[in-house]
Amino acid sequence: MRYENIKSVILTILVLVSILLTWNLWTYQPNYDTIENRPFVESVTLSDAKEIDKIIRPDRILYHMKNEHYGTNNTQKLDAVIKELTKWTFFDVKNYTEKVENIDDLIHLTGNAEIIFPGEVPIELYRRVLNIEGKKVPSFNFNRIIISVDNSGGENGVVYFVSTENQEVYISHISPANLSEFNRNFYKKAYQLPRYFAYKLSEETTLFLPESEKEMLIYKFLPVTLNSEEFKEALFRDPSFVQKNTTGQIEEFTNDSSKMTVDSDSNILSYVNPTADDDYVEDSYELVKRSIDFVNEHGGWTDSYRYVYKNEYSAITIFRLYTDDGYPVFHDHGLSEITEVWGRNEICQYKRPNISLELPLTTEMQTVKRPSGHKVLEFLKNQRNFKSELLEDMVLGYRMDRDSKDNRLIVLEPAWFYRYDGTWRQITMEDLGGLKHGLE
Repeated sequence: MRYENIKSVILTILVLVSILLTWNLWTYQPNYDTIENRPFVESVTLSDAKEIDKIIRPDRILYHMKNEHYGTNNTQKLDAVIKELTKWTFFDVKNYTEKVENIDDLIHLTGNAEIIFPGEVPIELYRRVLNIEGKKVPSFNFNRIIISVDNSGGENGVVYFVSTENQEVYISHISPANLSEFNRNFYKKAYQLPRYFAYKLSEETTLFLPESEKEMLIYKFLPVTLNSEEFKEALFRDPSFVQKNTTGQIEEFTNDSSKMTVDSDSNILSYVNPTADDDYVEDSYELVKRSIDFVNEHGGWTDSYRYVYKNEYSAITIFRLYTDDGYPVFHDHGLSEITEVWGRNEICQYKRPNISLELPLTTEMQTVKRPSGHKVLEFLKNQRNFKSELLEDMVLGYRMDRDSKDNRLIVLEPAWFYRYDGTWRQITMEDLGGLKHGLE
């Protein structure tokens, strides 16, 4: 009897232990440390991303006042104007083209402020900068914003969005208070700006050029070479499969479908993806937005680049280097530009400088004078076979080149440039009389 009691006690203990272990198993929660969900490849950024208003920017403003014209390309002054416009609400936007007999005359009416962009801007994208009321704003491109200051009566103000390339006009309205404030803060003070004169090229185009010669600076920079390996990490889908070969001054990075070439002599980086589907036409908004997003993703705005050109049929966008004081920079072989060519879902070609102008040599700066618009226009008109109807634009800007005395340095020298039959060309001081650093 005693043996049977012992067996019962042992069996009871085993059952209780089994129940306890089962309970612990059901209710156990392991205390795992948090594991971060990281991508296989770390994102690469060469510099900071930029907002739309820092990439899509006007490069000139003209004020038309009683047959007189004043204007500037000064970055700070233009930024102040755009900042004012961002406070406004634009409403009742609609197509106005058929109601305009001559678009060029409308733009340059006395009482207008003309904000000029270097390229055609999709309104859908610029809605990130301006407050445009309404869900169904029509889709269009523009390269001029015209503020009709003379309409500052009791009624709503009028602002036109104009495409001189497509010969289209869209009208919008703003509050009278906004217009009055613009009149007071900007338009009435425009006489303090440099004076411009008008030159009529055709029924559709009038140029406005500075009346007087202009003092400008010659800049010198010690360029900083950008890291090719960082571009490899940013541009290739799986950098671990990329092979590198170096021949002389040229680095080549390749995988089974793409190639990136970095030429240290020309300082040009070129990425090509021939497998991308390039038989595709996308709308202006998607093309420009995608192009800006692409450079932002790897922080490619290593200098002050601005959007200047698009062609949705060939899926090309171009961004040009500008100086801090608002002048465009030109180079014969594209060293001052970022160019993108897109396919349906990915980039086909990407060409850009592999240097950044981060280190200005302030002690090397020189002040020079460049001639008035009158003298430059006279020079062009006297050229053999020159056709004024093919002249599209004329601007003061900078030519980028290597320093003749020290090949390590980059020189930006002021010069006149003109767009003729779709191509930018330079007018040298030698062309204008052989004077390199001033006028007699």
